[in-house]
Amino acid sequence: MSLTLEQTLQTALVALCPRSYPDVAPEGTATPYVVWHQFGGQAPIYTESALIDRRNAYVQINVWADTKAASATLSLQIEQALVAHPVLQAEPQNALQAAYDEDTTLRGSMQDFSIWAPR
Repeated sequence: MSLTLEQTLQTALVALCPRSYPDVAPEGTATPYVVWHQFGGQAPIYTESALIDRRNAYVQINVWADTKAASATLSLQIEQALVAHPVLQAEPQNALQAAYDEDTTLRGSMQDFSIWAPR
């Protein structure tokens, strides 16, 4: 049995930042950390109404750190790792977007990807 798209993505992110979480990070997580979530994707089918052998997900990956430079550096490492990944076919959908969280004073970098993986 093959790993799911989500498991493969999580493994790739943890290799770059052990504090990588789907959807939300636990309260008090040390920086830097990564939070990712899926917000849809394509659901193509063959003309004979059968599912194709690959899945697609639109995924936003957010990096939070103490400085803008630290969040951008880790985000760019993630982008490179996903684009070069041997199983995931990841395509950035935009360049990095900067973010700031007033409550925590953390700096963030966000990027959206379209990711294909075996079903």
